[in-house]
Amino acid sequence: MFIKRTDLALEARELIKGRVLETSLMSAREAAEALAPRTRSEVVQVIGTKFVLYRPSHKKDLKNKIVLVADKKKA
Repeated sequence: MFIKRTDLALEARELIKGRVLETSLMSAREAAEALAPRTRSEVVQVIGTKFVLYRPSHKKDLKNKIVLVADKKKA
């Protein structure tokens, strides 16, 4: 159920922020990296207990699509 809701939120918004409780057995990075492949998204950022995931929307009528900038270090 959680993965389906995350998937729907990514389709609607493209970018979502998540938070892992400090008492969790997983770190925010571990949670984000586990969730990303299941939702076909990318981990954009992890800071403390928060993480950001991105996936382009498949909606053609979305006005302001988000486009990630390529990492200059990798190019």
